[in-house]
This record gives sequence, structure tokens and C-alpha cells, in this order.
Amino acid sequence: MTKPADEAPIESSITPLLTVVTLAGRVFARAVTRVRIEGAIDELPMEGPLILAANHASNLDGVVLGSWLIPKLGRRIHWLGKKELFDWPIVAYVARNGGVHPVDRGTADIEAFRLARRILEEGNVLFVFPEGTRSPDGSLQHAHDGVASLALRTGVPIVPLGIAGSNGVWPRGQKIPHPGGHVTVRIGRPFRPADVLPAAADRRTAKAALTTVIMERIAELLPPSQRGVYSGDDAAEPSSEPGAEAGAGTPSTSTSEPERTASATEA
Repeated sequence: MTKPADEAPIESSITPLLTVVTLAGRVFARAVTRVRIEGAIDELPMEGPLILAANHASNLDGVVLGSWLIPKLGRRIHWLGKKELFDWPIVAYVARNGGVHPVDRGTADIEAFRLARRILEEGNVLFVFPEGTRSPDGSLQHAHDGVASLALRTGVPIVPLGIAGSNGVWPRGQKIPHPGGHVTVRIGRPFRPADVLPAAADRRTAKAALTTVIMERIAELLPPSQRGVYSGDDAAEPSSEPGAEAGAGTPSTSTSEPERTASATEA
């Protein structure tokens, strides 16, 4: 995809405002719960395009993941967010300057895909929730196939992330968090689509298989109670409907091994 000549590059720096926002996010999260980051922290790519894919169980997920991963990566993370976030001037200002790109979930599916692809083609980090929305009970739901489509088109590495316990602190449907508990973020090893898919797979088969691989690797990072439809041996059928955040049935082609904890930090 060729970028129009009059289209400015996507902002990729860590601005003072973004530093303040991530600091505020960590202060807020620490005020309501204890946060622990573990897994393949040292294997996070520090340069080049990257997809971060996580489960989505709570309003707290974005706060924790962004506030802790941006400093660890030393890179701005880009998100596709519902345009309604930008209806509030203060929220809109912070979101726009914090790497959130507004998307009309009802009408702009193609434009969202093009934007996500452009973010990656310019060498940036894109964060996605493959489920598209928060889980009603904290467990994994059927994923949309947009993330797999994007990864297949670009060939960029994917880092699976599992966030556990956030649904207990700030469940879906609650306006404010319930202080207490623990939130644990586990970071999986990066992998590329070519690492896990057979070379001869057609596009449709590859999209379904890659969606299953991504979700199974996320499931491996979660406690059994949060693995949901990806807790068994049968591959869950991906949804072809676009996800709210960015955006695939054949048996899983995952060759993943159990994740080892490379290092861990607790805040």
C-alpha cells in the first residue's frame, strides 16, 4: 500500500504528554489493585512493526497494558478506538495524543483495516483485542478474524498477551472499579504467521488457522477459568465479522510450547 504524498507520517514518538498519561495510568491502577508483569519480557521487539494481541475482560485492560508496556517497549503503542471516545473534549485530547485512532465501528471496517495496515507499514506497534469487545464474564470469547488477516497481509510478528484478574477488579457493566485483588499480565513469545502455518495453505484456511493459533497462545497465558471457548482441544470457529478494535475451521496448527517465565516485575 502506497501512502498518499500529502499524508503525514503517523506520530511514533514518546511525547511528554504520553509519558504523563502512562504515569497517571500506573498510579490509577496501583490505587485499585496490585499489578504483576511476567513472561517473555526480554523478548519484546524493540524496533520494527509489531502486533500486540490480548484478551479483553475489563475496562482496566487498556489502562494496565498501555501504562506498563509503553515504558517497557520504549515505543508508542497505537490503538483503534470507537469514535464515541472522542465525543468528550478532554478524553478526545488525551486519546488523540496517546496513540488512539477513532474508528466508526458500524461503517468504517475497510478504512479501519487500511489504517491498521498503514500503522504497521510505517514500522509502528499496533495493539488489538481480537475478541473485539469486553468479555461479559472474563473468559475468552470467539475471536474475529481481522487480526489474522492483517498479520497475513503484513507478515509482522505477533506478541500474545494474557491479562488475568482484571475482570474481578472492574467487571463489565460496572461504572467504577472494585479495589483489591491482583492483575497479572503474561507476555508470550513473538511469532510470525510463517512460523506456524503450512506454506501451501490457501488464504481462507490460513486466516482461520492463524486466528486459532493467536487465541490458543493467549489462552495458554491465562488461568483455566479465563480460557473460555479456547480451553479445550477443539478449535473455536472464528467470526468473520469485524472486531471493534481492529478488525481466523481447521484444527489448530499451533506449535507453541508452554511459556516460560523469563522475568517478572510487580508494582
